[in-house]
Amino acid sequence: MPRRKPIASWLTDMDGVLVHEGRPIPGAPEFIGRLRSSERPFLVLTNNSMYTPRDLHARLVRIGIDVPEPAIWTSALATAQFLDDQRPDGTAFVLGEAGLTTALHETGYVLTDAEPDYVVLGETRTYSFEAITRAIRLINEGARFICTNPDVTGPSSEGALPAAGSVAALISKATGVEPYFVGKPNPMMMRSALNQIGAHSEATAMVGDRMDTDVLCGLEAGLATILVLTGISTRADVERYPFRPSRVVASVADLVDEV
Repeated sequence: MPRRKPIASWLTDMDGVLVHEGRPIPGAPEFIGRLRSSERPFLVLTNNSMYTPRDLHARLVRIGIDVPEPAIWTSALATAQFLDDQRPDGTAFVLGEAGLTTALHETGYVLTDAEPDYVVLGETRTYSFEAITRAIRLINEGARFICTNPDVTGPSSEGALPAAGSVAALISKATGVEPYFVGKPNPMMMRSALNQIGAHSEATAMVGDRMDTDVLCGLEAGLATILVLTGISTRADVERYPFRPSRVVASVADLVDEV
């Protein structure tokens, strides 16, 4: 079997890899600092569609991790790019926050509840029963159903929160229509990220904390995959899946000297 090319570019998940409950994971500031000083192409990825790259940049800087705005790639950006490729200058009814609405506006989409081409579901902390009802009716009337990511729960300091995947299941149950998920583990998320930095899959590594999203997505996109043990998946979890990461390390602190 041919050996992989040396790693020339890096993709890394955010939650569980760089931050945990609003705090930097030890080694994360040094890892990002080394990526920046080495001028290696890299992107920080997140399935969370609530925030714009500017918002996330500010939140990360506040805890000592300086990631430039152009180096942040969200499921909202990937969704907007996908819709722009599929139906340029289209229309959408959106359930989500500024991260999603801004991304769609910047691609030329019009947000409306009058015969939209798509219903687009993202993350929000204030899911409205009225908005969900409107989404169900629009899908029943023929709007295509898109969801930024399939995550059913999200983290918070108080415990799990329902996320886009849970609300998507509710809408699907009511309409009989399954959404198309753009974010991880859809390898499209990785391919769009690679295109952003002009990287090739054979020389790119994906660093993540989840077997079912980060590792699976990176594997299906042809990347080297590195599982860190600072988030969701444990070393024992690796044995439960029919696929394996390229490597397992304790944290990103173990990768600093490899950049």
